[in-house]
Amino acid sequence: MNDAWNVLLWVALPYAAFAVFVVGHIWRYRYDKFGWTTRSSQTYENRLLRWGSPMFHLGILAVLVGHVVGLLIPREWLYAIGIDEHMYHLGATVLGSLAALLTIAGLAILIYRRRTVGPVFLATTRMDKVMYVFLGGVILFGSLATVMYQVLGPGYEYRGTIGPWFRSLIILQPQPQLMAEVPLMFQLHVLCATLLFALWPFTRLVHVFSAPVGYLFRPYIVYRSRDADGRTGSHPTRRGWEGIQTPDPKKLTKL
Repeated sequence: MNDAWNVLLWVALPYAAFAVFVVGHIWRYRYDKFGWTTRSSQTYENRLLRWGSPMFHLGILAVLVGHVVGLLIPREWLYAIGIDEHMYHLGATVLGSLAALLTIAGLAILIYRRRTVGPVFLATTRMDKVMYVFLGGVILFGSLATVMYQVLGPGYEYRGTIGPWFRSLIILQPQPQLMAEVPLMFQLHVLCATLLFALWPFTRLVHVFSAPVGYLFRPYIVYRSRDADGRTGSHPTRRGWEGIQTPDPKKLTKL
C-alpha cells in the first residue's frame, strides 16, 4: 500500500469521521430532537428483547472497556502496576472472547427478532439496516482477528502498532505508516469502526448520549400514606372548598 493510500485511510478518513461524528450530533440535537430516541419496539415484542438487549449491551460495554485499555493505555503503564505481557494477553484473549461471544449472541437475537416479528420489522428503517451492517462488520472482523491471531495463531502485538497509531491521531501527530503492515482483519475492523462512527449521528445510536445517568443521583421519591382524618402525612390539610354535607335536623327545626 503506497503512502497516498496510507494517508487517505489512516489519517484523512479518521479525522473526517470524527468531524462528522461531532457536527452530526450537534445538528441532530438542534434540528431533530423528536428523532433523538432509541425507537424502542418493546411494545411490539418483549420475550426476545428481554434476552437479546441485556446480552448485547453488557457484551459491547465489556468490549469497549477492553479497547480503551488496549488502545489508550501504553503497555509501559501496565508494566508499572505489575501487568506483564503474558498476563495482559491472557486476560485480553479470555475476557475479550467471552465479551465477543456475549455481544454476538445478543446481536443475533436482536437481528432475528427484527426479521421474524412483523411489527418490529415494519418499524425498522433503512438507517437501522445500514447501522446493523456496519455494526455487524465491526464485531465480525474484530472477532475473526482475535480468533485467527490471538486464539489459534501466534498472537499479534497490536499495542505496538494500532495503539500508537490511534494515540498519534489524538495528539494531532498522525503516523499512518504504523498501520501499513497491520494484518488485514485488524485493518478491516478499524475501517468498519471508523465508518460506523461517521454514521453514528444519523442512527438510533445517539441514545448512548441520553443514558438516564441522572436517575442514579436524583433524590428519593417519598410516598406518604393518607391518614384516617383525610390528611396526607404530617402536613395539615389546607383550607379550600368545603364539601356538601347533610343538613342538621336540629338546626332545621329551630328555623
